[in-house]
Amino acid sequence: MTNIIGAAPASAPPAPRTVQVGADAEGQRLDNFLLRELKGVPKTHVYRIIRSGEVRVNKGRAAADTRLALGDQVRLPPLRLSERAEHKAQAMAGRAAPARSFPVLYEDEAFLAIDKPAGVAVHGGSGVDFGVIEQLRMARPGALFLELVHRLDRETSGVLLVAKKRSALKALQDQFRGRETGKTYLALAVGAWPANRKVLDKPLVRYLLPGRSGTEGERRVRVTARDDPEGMRSITLVKLARQLAEFSLLEVTIKTGRTHQIRVHLASEGHPIAGDDKYGDFALNKALARRGLARMFLHAWQLRIAHPASGAPVELQAALPPELDGFLAACAPAE
Repeated sequence: MTNIIGAAPASAPPAPRTVQVGADAEGQRLDNFLLRELKGVPKTHVYRIIRSGEVRVNKGRAAADTRLALGDQVRLPPLRLSERAEHKAQAMAGRAAPARSFPVLYEDEAFLAIDKPAGVAVHGGSGVDFGVIEQLRMARPGALFLELVHRLDRETSGVLLVAKKRSALKALQDQFRGRETGKTYLALAVGAWPANRKVLDKPLVRYLLPGRSGTEGERRVRVTARDDPEGMRSITLVKLARQLAEFSLLEVTIKTGRTHQIRVHLASEGHPIAGDDKYGDFALNKALARRGLARMFLHAWQLRIAHPASGAPVELQAALPPELDGFLAACAPAE
């Protein structure tokens, strides 16, 4: 449990409060911790208060990806929600996530790997009431510990790891941070991908679209110059698996796990992912929907890790879901 220290009475004006990190949040990223702690607060606002330094960890500024330790003191600034947001937060407080099971690819006492369907966020927040992890916890009420090891975009399907022990969470996350895992995706890119284009080494930077009435909008990512101090080095390996008449089926391995990395890298080469509603060809996407592709064709296909307890190699694979496999089968072959 997290312990709230010095919380103001309901009748008092808004004031900063301090939350002590408990065992359930040890090792969690600061942004994920805040999204759970600040129910009803828009995701964009959570990231804004982190960037501005209003959130403090042990009295110091911290980044969104800061890992929290047991006993850390997290200072939360006073937040005023709109009436609509307050009503939503109150409604959510009385609602439980619906129990939902997901196809299990692998499971033992340390972790499980599931096949996440497209259209489901990995956790709640930013307009999403409940994600995979909340629904999985409700489906397994006897589980003492269930935490996401990594994330997938809401629109992406495929292999997703969930730790069942604190030690497994730390060991697996260390592998991801140390780039010791092998993550390969299947992506259907628009057009003919040049077979000799195998390495994309392009820095990425995050930015926000303008929102309504001057507010911050959705988060986006773009390629930036190599000398941009805000740029994050991003490396994507691409292998042409099959050439079709209109598309290229690619096996894409990421060496760095940046937000929207594959989507932005492929789009920057003039070959966006079919069905991508953020970086893709929007007119083409409408036509593809009429042909049966109603989602982005990006699937977390294979994942290679070392077992968090034994160190033995583990290879996981999720087959293409029927909607992607069927669309692929209907595509005309290259001449």
